Amino acid sequence: MVGFDRSRPALTSSTLTHALIVLLSSGYSCGLLAATTEEEDYFAYTIEELMQIKVTAQKREQNAQDVPLSVATLSGDALEVLNSSGMDLRQLSLRVPSLLIESSFGRTFPRFYLRGMGNTDFDLIASQPVSLILDEVVLENALLKGYPLFDLDRVEVLRGPQGSLFGRNTTTGIVKFESRKPDKQLRSYASLGYGDFGSINFEAAVNTPLNSSYTARVSVLSQTRNGWINNMAPGYEQHDQLGGYDDKAGRFQLRYQPDDNLDLLINYHLRDAEANARVFMANIIEPGSNDFVDGFDYNTVYQDAGARNDQAIALRGLNLRMEYNLGHHSLFYVGGYERAEIFSRGDIDGGYGACFLAIVPAGQNPCDRSRYGPYDRQAEVGPGFIPQPSETGVAMPEHRQLTHEIRVASNELGRLDYQFGGFKFDEDLTINNLSYDSLSGGALSGLSVQNMETRSEALFGSLDFDWTDKLSIVAGARFSTDQRDWQGNLRLSPFGAPPLLAEADVGDSQWSWDISGMYQRDETLNLYARIAKGYRAPSIQGRNLLFSAPATTAESETLISYETGFKSELMRHNARINGSVYYYRANGQQLTAVGGGNNTARLLNADQTLGYGFELETEFALTPTFLLNAGISYNHTELDDPDLAVALCGSACTVLNPTIADPGNPSRRLALIDGNSLPQSPKWIANLSARYGWALGRGELYLYTDWAYRSAVHFFLYDAEEYSDAYLLEGGIRLGYRWSRTRSKFEVALLGRNITDDTSLESGLDFNNRTGFLNEPRYWGLELKAKFF
Repeated sequence: MVGFDRSRPALTSSTLTHALIVLLSSGYSCGLLAATTEEEDYFAYTIEELMQIKVTAQKREQNAQDVPLSVATLSGDALEVLNSSGMDLRQLSLRVPSLLIESSFGRTFPRFYLRGMGNTDFDLIASQPVSLILDEVVLENALLKGYPLFDLDRVEVLRGPQGSLFGRNTTTGIVKFESRKPDKQLRSYASLGYGDFGSINFEAAVNTPLNSSYTARVSVLSQTRNGWINNMAPGYEQHDQLGGYDDKAGRFQLRYQPDDNLDLLINYHLRDAEANARVFMANIIEPGSNDFVDGFDYNTVYQDAGARNDQAIALRGLNLRMEYNLGHHSLFYVGGYERAEIFSRGDIDGGYGACFLAIVPAGQNPCDRSRYGPYDRQAEVGPGFIPQPSETGVAMPEHRQLTHEIRVASNELGRLDYQFGGFKFDEDLTINNLSYDSLSGGALSGLSVQNMETRSEALFGSLDFDWTDKLSIVAGARFSTDQRDWQGNLRLSPFGAPPLLAEADVGDSQWSWDISGMYQRDETLNLYARIAKGYRAPSIQGRNLLFSAPATTAESETLISYETGFKSELMRHNARINGSVYYYRANGQQLTAVGGGNNTARLLNADQTLGYGFELETEFALTPTFLLNAGISYNHTELDDPDLAVALCGSACTVLNPTIADPGNPSRRLALIDGNSLPQSPKWIANLSARYGWALGRGELYLYTDWAYRSAVHFFLYDAEEYSDAYLLEGGIRLGYRWSRTRSKFEVALLGRNITDDTSLESGLDFNNRTGFLNEPRYWGLELKAKFF
């Protein structure tokens, strides 16, 4: 594992087993030692609380109904159900309108898309227009964004530019995660689940006061799964070789509150994971369509490098948050230090052998495509046509991110409140891009090293003015300065090229801003409108150095968004219906032309990108035990650049765009993509969940179901029949029984994910053959939970 440091102790199974004993014993003692209080109703929803969802979308705790932007939240049962199957962060995809998440790295490196905009690039220095913030700390590198979900208070999805308070790289929105914080109540919980593929999912936490000033919370997570995908390549046969993982994470928080004026929180978190990398499957797409070929089996691959499909991840982070009440004002500081390491290696061509190894009669061409059916498994090469082997890897042996934010906020001064502050971001990283010779047993054949430094500083401020008793205005602005310096070193070329040293740098300074108004028509209806500018800093793409190609750069991306909407409560505050309509125009959108016949990744700027659509979200507390949620979004995106052209697939796909000759290589064709929608941008996203409970004995029997849908997507900037998916529809179900004892609550549940066994393409690789990768398979499991008070 080139560049991966295993010298530090990992979060091992024995560590977690010891933690489990401590947690459960602590939890039991918590129940015995806790002061006698009236227990909350465990089996019924408090409707008033459901209608008072708190968010920090404007860096103040507010009712979501009073925030003048499109914001969605996930908490409570919705989060716990999604996390119970051992799925990674991608489980949140499609669970709120306009949000899609996918990954070509497996359980890490999630790529976020909001209102149709995202970045399909899989390089470890790729930037995204959707930012992720965990416990108020921005996580820049996509590897950091894969930190697993556990012991969370809520997830907030902020749609539209958030450049004033949250900064650069938020042109289309933010996904915010808020962990449960230590408080002064002694309590704990633990859950243990077992299911298909030998999956074991364990989560636990203890919250305890240490004295009158200090409280602590310890949370741990363990997710394991056996391999379940068989490798049947001739000479490489092995059952249950791929699809497994062993993922451990922990969070340790210490809070200091000596009085009502000071609140200091230290958060140390870590993750150690070993898994199979993303499993690529060669030639599973029927030529001329996006159907699967005859003979395709989700549980079977044919790879000559499957035994070397490995991924190892280590994350460490330390955050410090301080809030000091000065009376009319409060002073905030948030600092974060993050480190990440990864090694990942996979069989990218998804097959075995290469066409030139085939034994054919004299005078015949072994690499004539017509010799191969779409899924033939021949003795020397397969399945189908494999023009060349491709086994690659990536390592990030060094990474450091350091952030500081200091902010002053007024405390309900009257009609006018404000906040202002400064932000500083520093990141240094090293990436090793690797290639291997599959035909020589996986020997290292290529190595390039990328080093990049990123620096960003910003000043920001926001005003909140109550114009009248019913009309409030919020306005904010931010000035950001960004600089990226890159150096690449080709040390070993897979094609025999000499060593090469290259450099590149980009930088810019930009204003981002927003202004919005909220009008309270009455106590049940708020109307709002918002105009905002977002900014995405310039980017560098240097992965092509492995192929002796220069780095490419992209200039800044800016976006102006117009949005209006309503937030309403009905049925005597037992129902909520929120809606928004938006239109945006992006200038210089950063796009990555990934793949193509030469298997490169090239950054470019589109002249303009247009987007418009709507989101509608509803929540009904029909009875204290019957809750219904539904959401739907329509997102239209369109590239507006008549001269924009990208390389075509190298795998005989059916391109639907007009093509032209490449000016630099007349024998190669390029696709004109003007008018295309953005990749991974479905027009429709819909979600539905419902929960109903019945009193039974001393407890409650309940049924919970949730469904998520997206319409058709295409995977690349050009549009091709093969590299698209018609739709995805996944459903989940949970049947459980909850009961309580004195200061203790218990639950047992049968659960299923993707219960209809929808098998859909998530994306593909287009440079070699019609390779695809898929959504998660159907899963059934059993879960036990215990909570102690």
